Parts: sequence; C-alpha cells; structure tokens
Amino acid sequence: MWRLVLPGIALIGVTYALARFSFGLFLPHISSSLGISESEAGMASSAAYFAYTLALLTSSNCVNKFGEKRVIQFAGLSATLGLLGISLAQDLYFLTASTFIAGIGSGWASPAFSQMITTNLKKDEIDNGNTWINSGTSFGLILSGPIAIVFAEQWRFAFLLFTFISLIVFIWNSLCVPTSKSSASNLTILKKSVLVKGKFLSLASFIIGFGSSIYWTFSRSYLTAQYNMSSGESAFFWVLMGASGIIGGIAGGIIRKFGIGISYQVTLLIMSMAIALITAPHIVTIYLSSILFGMSYICMTGIFIVWGTRLFKEMPSIGVSLSFLALGIGQSLGSAIGGQLINMTSYWFSFIFYSGVCLVGLIVSVTKQPK
Repeated sequence: MWRLVLPGIALIGVTYALARFSFGLFLPHISSSLGISESEAGMASSAAYFAYTLALLTSSNCVNKFGEKRVIQFAGLSATLGLLGISLAQDLYFLTASTFIAGIGSGWASPAFSQMITTNLKKDEIDNGNTWINSGTSFGLILSGPIAIVFAEQWRFAFLLFTFISLIVFIWNSLCVPTSKSSASNLTILKKSVLVKGKFLSLASFIIGFGSSIYWTFSRSYLTAQYNMSSGESAFFWVLMGASGIIGGIAGGIIRKFGIGISYQVTLLIMSMAIALITAPHIVTIYLSSILFGMSYICMTGIFIVWGTRLFKEMPSIGVSLSFLALGIGQSLGSAIGGQLINMTSYWFSFIFYSGVCLVGLIVSVTKQPK
C-alpha cells in the first residue's frame, strides 16, 4: 500500500500546500516587489481557485480519457510549471497566469488518486489509502511555513525551491504509479443523476467549506490584529495546524470502526469548537485551536473522499470531484462574506458566527450513506 500512498502524499502536499496555499504566505512581499495593489493581488490569488474549480469539473472526464496515471502526471507538471512561473514573474499578468497554472494541479490530483487507489489497492486498504494521501496537505504546510519565515523576502528563491521539490515529486509519481486506464463511463460531474445521488455529500461539503473559510483566510490576520502576534509566532501557528493535520490520516480507520455518520458528526463538532477557541485570548487556547482545526479539517476532507468513493463505486473520481467542488465554492463564498462581516462587526463575532455555521452541517442526513 505505502508504495503508492507515499508518492501520493507528496504530490498532494505539492499541489495543495506549495502550489496553492503557500502563495498567501508570501503575498505581502510579492506585492511589494512587483508593485501591485491589494485588489490586483487578490485577482492573482483568485486565479488559482478558479483553475482549481475548472480542473475539478474536467477531472473525471480526463481520468476516463487518459487514465489516472496520466492525470496525476498532468497535476504534477502543472504545479511545477506554475511554481516556476511565480518565481520568474515580473508583472501582474505573468503572475496571474502562473497562479492559474499552479492551481490546476490540485483539482486534478485528488480525483485521480481516488481512482488509482480504488483500482490498485485491496478493498480493506482503500479507505486508509485515500485518507493518508489526503493528509499530504499537512506535510506541505509543515514544509512551507518554515521556508516562508526564512525566505519571506527572498520569495523568488523560495518558489524556485518549491519548483525543485515539485519536480522531484513529479518524477517519483511517474516511476511509482502504475499505468492503467479507467473503464468508459457516461458519468459527468454535472449530470442530473450525479447531482441527485450526491446531494447530501455536496450539501455537507458546501457547509464545511463555508464554515472553515474564515479560519483559512483570516486566522493569521486575527492573531496579528487582536493579539499582536509576531510573524514568527503566527507562522508557528500555521505550521502547528499543518502538523496536527497529519492525524487526519487515520480517518480511514476511524470510518471503518464507527461509520461515516458518527465520524462526520464528531469531526464537525471538533471543527466548530476549534474555530470558536481562537477567540479565547490565551496562548494555550489559541494553539489548541490550531491543533484541533488542522486535525479536524484534514479528517473531514478524508471523510468526504471516502464518502464520495463509496457513493460512486463505478467511478470514484466523480464523487471526490463533486465533493471538492462544493467545498471550494463554499470556501470562496464564505471567505468573501467573512471579510465583509469582519469589517461590519468584529473578528470575535465573525469567528463565533462561522463556528455556528459549521454546526448547521449536523442537519445533513448521513445515516443512510453507503458503508
């Protein structure tokens, strides 16, 4: 199992943490260096999310046409080229094009890996394989945080380093992932029957995406604005969040023991508590919040992957694409609304409100989901 899972963990770390999330860590220095405004920086950042959405919409068709190995290679190549482009960018347009290319990989990687795992692992290894690969984001966050601290001002060197890591991971996956092609399927992510079958999965993913968005987007800003944390302290908060997310790799074992329903509900409660805990003005509760959020978020996305692959056994990449698309839409909408809510009220109220939004996910029916 680990012969396939380890390179998968590495590629998810590259496509999500390095090629997408790390851009925000360096954004102030990138903006200053290139002389771009906040709104222009936002445009460059949003290009990665737009690319992610487009990739998710096309992922199942790409897997069906080219096979999962080829799509995994496409994902790794897009991350490598995008990261290289960011490191070389001299103006807004080149930067935006590069973040777009970098963002494509994350939308292709997860669905392709879910298909690969289902095709190549034993039945009792599939859930664990999927959730451990999903934890790759955490390993990437652990890596990107310290690099952001050390090379914040030398951001071009940092992204060249990310490019080198991405290239090595691309080669690793090319050597280890077996060649196979999925059987033909008429399923597409936007087909009515797919949307109806996955309605509860989509609803749960959207709610979690919306509720968690404020933490991903504004938690570091909250720490510096409300608690006067230094950049080093807030970066440690980020690394701690990533490190705790590794625990989310055990989600597959938890699901096998307790079922999707209980696993989803307990993880949801932990996530809601984590978002609320950051409002308690004590260093212990702040870092505890980071640990609980990292753990619960990676565990929750692992649950969605298992849920999606069980729901669409004939084409697992469809279920993962559908879930992650709803998750991404929820995060985009939640982040935009969260910023406005903070301006209108306060950080404290906004984080408490979003903690409550997560609890709305408890109404989603999961008792009759596939086992």
